[in-house]
Order: sequence, then structure tokens, then C-alpha cells
Amino acid sequence: MSSIIFILEIGEFLKIFSLRIGFCSEDGVIPVEESAPAPALSEPMDTMTALQLVLRKSLAHGGLVRGLHEAAKVIEKHAAQLCVLAEDCNQPDYLKLVKALCADHNVSLVIVPSAKTLGEWAGLCKIDSEDKARKVVGCSCLVVKDYGEESEGLHIVQEYVKSH
Repeated sequence: MSSIIFILEIGEFLKIFSLRIGFCSEDGVIPVEESAPAPALSEPMDTMTALQLVLRKSLAHGGLVRGLHEAAKVIEKHAAQLCVLAEDCNQPDYLKLVKALCADHNVSLVIVPSAKTLGEWAGLCKIDSEDKARKVVGCSCLVVKDYGEESEGLHIVQEYVKSH
């Protein structure tokens, strides 16, 4: 009996607390704001923006592998779908190894200009309260094992890979 009274008291407390902070109205209904629909893109997405979206979706689905050691293992297991390499890597042997592995195992290779940018896209940073990337760690190589879900960005990246 005491547990039922305790639950009722907690329920009343939550209702009063929700009213006080403005989370719901007097009748207990939670107001829902209608969001505006996303505006249609009038211009086509560029390749780097599309690649960023593909990497973000892949990271969310657990299909992104970062670093040379992990990337080499995935490429050699024939599980890699796409390899992304930073052009500003200061180790020429590193670049040669990744390019050779991709060529030997028929993995598509995309080269981006900056390791810091690639690190940010791969989630190797802290995001502050203003949605700005802080403490970005560079990433010279990453491999996509699983794209996650299909998107417009994925189609753009696949077209770019076919043309290069």
C-alpha cells in the first residue's frame, strides 16, 4: 500500500515540476512545435560535402574504421567498400602502402586535402555547445565498411569514384 502512495506522490511531483518549468500545460498536454520542412537544395551537392555526409552516416552505423592498422586489416579481409586518404600526410611510405593495398584489393580510393578535416569528419573531435569542432585530431586514413543507409550523398560519391 505504501508503494502505491509513493508512486502517486512522485507522479504529482512530476506534474507540478513539469508545469513549473513550462514543459506541459495545465491539462497535462505536452506542446509540440511543428518544425519547418527542410528546404530543397537548388544547387547540386559538391563531392566533399557528399563525402562528409556519407562518412557521418557510416560512423553512426558503426561502419567506419580509422587508422592505418585497422584500415589495412579491413582491406585485406575484402570488407572495405571505400578508402579515404589525406593528401597532407607527412609519411610517403604511408601513402604508398594505402594506395598499394587499395589497388591490390580493388578498393575505391578518395583523396582529401587535409588530415584535420578528415579527422573531424571521422568524429575524432569534441563538439562544443555551439556545434563547433574543438580539439580535432588528424586522421590520415579511414575505411568505410558499411555505408549505413542510401542517400543523395552516397550516389554522388559513387559517381565520383566511377569517374576517377
